[in-house]
Amino acid sequence: MRYSICLSYNGADFCGWQIQPSAPSVQAALEGALSRLLGGHLAVTGAGRTDTAVNAVGYIAHFDFSSPLPFETADFIYKLNAILPRSVVVHSVIPVADDFHARFSARRREYTYFIHRRKDPFVAPWSWQCGYPELDFDAMNEACQYLLGTHDFSCFEKTGTDNKTSICTVFDAFWKPYTPSHLQVMGSEAGSTGASCHPEEHPVCHPEEHPVCHPEERSDEGSPVKSEILRFAQNDNYWYFRIAADRFLRNMVRATVGSLIEVGRGKHRPEWIAELIESGTRGDAGESVPGNALFLSSVQY
Repeated sequence: MRYSICLSYNGADFCGWQIQPSAPSVQAALEGALSRLLGGHLAVTGAGRTDTAVNAVGYIAHFDFSSPLPFETADFIYKLNAILPRSVVVHSVIPVADDFHARFSARRREYTYFIHRRKDPFVAPWSWQCGYPELDFDAMNEACQYLLGTHDFSCFEKTGTDNKTSICTVFDAFWKPYTPSHLQVMGSEAGSTGASCHPEEHPVCHPEEHPVCHPEERSDEGSPVKSEILRFAQNDNYWYFRIAADRFLRNMVRATVGSLIEVGRGKHRPEWIAELIESGTRGDAGESVPGNALFLSSVQY
């Protein structure tokens, strides 16, 4: 029988999803926990690779087991999470058709990248502090339109990879501001900033599970702290980039973000992105941004 697993993980403790000879990986941790719980070695196939330090929310994997699970589903998930490291959590385990494949059956994948523009220790583990004094997000969103459609994205692909093709279809790409939870609970009214966080739009907006982004809004009227926190939020210091495609190349999202940042800094026109895709190489594109701020935020089948 084939089973699908939905899980999330903090990538800081891992070299990525895929098993490596001498480094910890999410795949190895999951295979080890399943094998310990069910007996014998069990191989796990994931929806795709994520690089070192890259995170995932709602990641999908599958494994095969010769018979029904020996525990009720809730007990199985509880036991599995007890074995797994704290940086990995399994949300669900369900039986699926024998021809279901976590990687090849996926039709759409989404990645989300977070940046903050002023020092903030409360988002730093999952966001990149982008300290450039001026960023034109209108220009960056205009540049995003050139990513849409089916193209050869080798200009954003890490060199030396062994992909058979670099052609991907991008369905959506945009930048958007948000208000992190600690600003909301300290007195920033999300509605007045124009940058509120909406659970349906934000991949990490799970109030029970994630400390960074929380949809609730609380305020302390009249507090001097509130006015300072509100001013901090109104400066558009927190943004995320969302991109959805049928597939992604290695390093593609981080290189894309780095290139869009160059547009935002005024180093290139928005049309430069189209020129890169048409005839550019990896050396022509922007630098890769850090991996800790990147989330694989959705996989759809």
